[in-house]
Amino acid sequence: MTKQQFRAVLWDMDGTLLDSAEYHWIAWRDALAAEGHPITYDQFQASFGQRNDTILRGHYGPDLADDEIRRIGDLKEEQYREMVRTRGVALLPGVEKWLIQLHKAGWRQAIATAAPKKNATTIVKALNIEPYIDALTSAEDVQHGKPDPQVFLMAAERVGVPPSRCIVVEDAPAGLEGARRAGMRTIGVRSSHTDLQADIVVDTLEELDEEAFDQLHPR
Repeated sequence: MTKQQFRAVLWDMDGTLLDSAEYHWIAWRDALAAEGHPITYDQFQASFGQRNDTILRGHYGPDLADDEIRRIGDLKEEQYREMVRTRGVALLPGVEKWLIQLHKAGWRQAIATAAPKKNATTIVKALNIEPYIDALTSAEDVQHGKPDPQVFLMAAERVGVPPSRCIVVEDAPAGLEGARRAGMRTIGVRSSHTDLQADIVVDTLEELDEEAFDQLHPR
C-alpha cells in the first residue's frame, strides 16, 4: 500500500473512548480546594476537555506562572490517575467492537487527546486496548489545544496517513472544529454535548452503520 491508500481513525479519549468525567471533577475539585481556590461543577464542565494551562489560567488569570500550572496540574492529574488505577474505567458502548473491526480491516488508529501523556497511557493500559492503538498524541506534543488542528495533524503524521484519509471520532465541538480545520472527516458522539456538527452524529457508537467508516473513506 502507498501512503495515500492507508486510512486512519483518530480517537479523542474522554467522552469518546470512555467516560471518566467524574474522576476529573473530583480531582480538579480537590486539587483546587487544597489551593484555596474552590470551583463549582458548572465551572468544571465549562472547561472540561481543555488543556491544563488553559483551564488554570481561566480560573487564576492569564498571568499564572508556568511552574504553578505544572505544580497544580500535576497534583490534579496524579489524583485522577490514582482513581483510574484503583476504581477502574470502562469503554463506552460500541467502542470495543469498532476498535477490533477497524484493526482487522487494516485501518490505522491513534489517540489524539488534550490530556497529559501519563493520563493517556494509564487509560490505554487500564482499558486494555494497546493492541489496537498505533500511536498516541497528547498535551505535551502540541503548543495549541483544540480547536487548533495540531493534535490531529501530528497524530496523522505518526500513523503515516494523509489528513485527507483520516476520520476523527470526537464528543466535543472544539475537537470536531479542530478536525475540520485539519481537513479530516468527522464522527460526533453525543456523550457530553448535544449540539454537534459532524459528517455523522450518533448518541453512541453502537448506533453507527456497519459501513459508516467505509462510506466516509472508501478503500
